[in-house]
Amino acid sequence: MTNILLLEDLPEIRTWLRSLVMQVFPNAQVSESARVHDALELVSAVKFDLALVDLGLPDGSGVDVVTKLRDLQPEAQSVVVTIHDDDEHLFPALQAGAFGYILKEQARELITEQLQRISQGEPPLSPSIARRVMAYFSAKAKPQAQTNLLPNVSLTDRESEVLLRVAKGYTLPEIGVQLGLSRHTIADYVKQIYRKLNVSSRAEAALEAQRLGLFGR
Repeated sequence: MTNILLLEDLPEIRTWLRSLVMQVFPNAQVSESARVHDALELVSAVKFDLALVDLGLPDGSGVDVVTKLRDLQPEAQSVVVTIHDDDEHLFPALQAGAFGYILKEQARELITEQLQRISQGEPPLSPSIARRVMAYFSAKAKPQAQTNLLPNVSLTDRESEVLLRVAKGYTLPEIGVQLGLSRHTIADYVKQIYRKLNVSSRAEAALEAQRLGLFGR
C-alpha cells in the first residue's frame, strides 16, 4: 500500500489511526481528511490504494466516499473504521463497495492484525461483524435452497478461479495475467459472478468465496 486516505473527523482518533497505518504500511503516503467534502475532492484528484473511512462525519456519511472511490478507482480498497456495528450502517457500506469493516472499540493489536490481512488479500472484518455478515448470507441462502434455485448460482471452474482471486484482492489485470486472459474477459467474468451470487462489492464476493470453501483450494 503506497497511498492511503484517512477520513476521520476527530483529531485524536485520526492520529491514532495514522500510527496504526504506519505500523502496518511503513512506506505509505497518508492523506488525511476530517470532512466528506474534502475526502471526495481528494478521491477525484489523487489515486489511492486504500481508504480508511469513518461513517458519521459532520457534513455527511463516509459511505459517499466509499461509493465514489468504487466508481472512480475500482482497484482501490475502502475499509470502514467506525463505532457503528448495526445492520443500518454495515450493509449500506458493504453494498457501496467497502472491502472491510473494523470497529474502533477493539484492541490496537486486533485492529493491526485486521489491517495486515489487506496485504494478504483477505477482507478485514471485526469478529462480531463477520458473524453478522455470515448470518445474513446464511439466512439469504435458505430461501434459495427451499425453492431449488441453487443450480442458478453454481459457478464454473473458471468462475471459481476468478472469484477466489477477486476475494484475495488481486486487480483485474493481475488476474488476467495469472489466468492468461485479457482484462476485459476477466471483467466479464466478474460481472457474471456478481450477478450469479447476487452481490455488488468485493467484500460480499470475498465472503461468498469463503462460504463456498474456495480459500481452502
